[in-house]
Amino acid sequence: METTEAVSHEQAAKLLHNKFVVVVGDSIQRSVYKDIVLLLQKDKYLSPNQLKTKGEGSFELDCLVEGGCLGQMDNGTAYREVRQFQSDHHLVRFYFATRVYSQYMRSVLEDFRHGPAPDLVVVNSCLWDISRYGAEWTEDYKENLHQFLEELCGILPKETLVVWNLTMPLGQSIIGGFLVPEIQHKAPQLRRDVIEANFYSGSLANAYGMDVLDLHFCFRFSLHHRVQDGVHWNALAHRRITSLLLQHAAEAWGVVMLCPLKTVSLGATKDVGGLHPPISNNHASKKACEVHRGFWEDVDPGSSHFYQRDWRFEPKAAPWSGQMVRPAPRPPLLPLPYLQVHRSPLGRHPYVMRNHPPKRHFAPYTHQRPGPR
Repeated sequence: METTEAVSHEQAAKLLHNKFVVVVGDSIQRSVYKDIVLLLQKDKYLSPNQLKTKGEGSFELDCLVEGGCLGQMDNGTAYREVRQFQSDHHLVRFYFATRVYSQYMRSVLEDFRHGPAPDLVVVNSCLWDISRYGAEWTEDYKENLHQFLEELCGILPKETLVVWNLTMPLGQSIIGGFLVPEIQHKAPQLRRDVIEANFYSGSLANAYGMDVLDLHFCFRFSLHHRVQDGVHWNALAHRRITSLLLQHAAEAWGVVMLCPLKTVSLGATKDVGGLHPPISNNHASKKACEVHRGFWEDVDPGSSHFYQRDWRFEPKAAPWSGQMVRPAPRPPLLPLPYLQVHRSPLGRHPYVMRNHPPKRHFAPYTHQRPGPR
């Protein structure tokens, strides 16, 4: 048994009401997308089969837009998969990417340029970049990160919340679709390469004004949730990722969202199909929200409203004033050092989320949005 925080279906549906969410990345990011889609419809966890399956025609009422079973199902770098879930009040899209910047990624950025602007973008690209495009990956990866982040900042409006997920810890022995026989010899080194790549990507994303969720740090003591292939993670881990992302989005949008402690049986994750959420623990202490927050911080953590305990979704009293600052000059290729962090008086973990300029959040299920003040 263990205790964890989890955003409920009702909370997720209200928070993402009339929001457009985009998830970009590899198979782990696909599972992030799937968990968000599932949570928007019901209080259940992903089944092992749902976590493993790729390219299916439909998942929980979503649709396969491009690639997957509509094209060639393989483990090549040209594999494509675009999925989308749409309801009356929610829109969630997923792009499978094997490289952080490529001709295909430029087409994804063009979708952002000419289509509706996303409210939340969750992106990661690492494992394929450092394993499938040559042994000397460092300089190419840093340059591609620069190109992608620079174009992304130029396309998205300042109101869009962008979260860069750092890659999760790998096992000593790994088996994955990206790890084709030709590069099996790289497997022992990859877990160390991921740490280096996380440093580059996290530093650059932070320099470009984006938020960084350090999943490698968050899950360093949760390796029992990693599945046998040494790469992917179970349903409880993905619900925790979803909760971290949505709690941070609530903070950025000025919404007070309380997540109670819940007790989960670790053996329950081995069951097949649609796990129901665990039972709430009424004796939980305030330490619930202090567990491995993992967001890099460059402001005083004491100013955060994240730890207000309330079930209500209420806008903060002060409206958003100011703009998200994006760096004018191109950051240097040499990654910036980790930011100096301080423990807050509340005893929270130092690597908490950074405070984003709050975006005006409109109450769900209103017929008309208020005009500008």
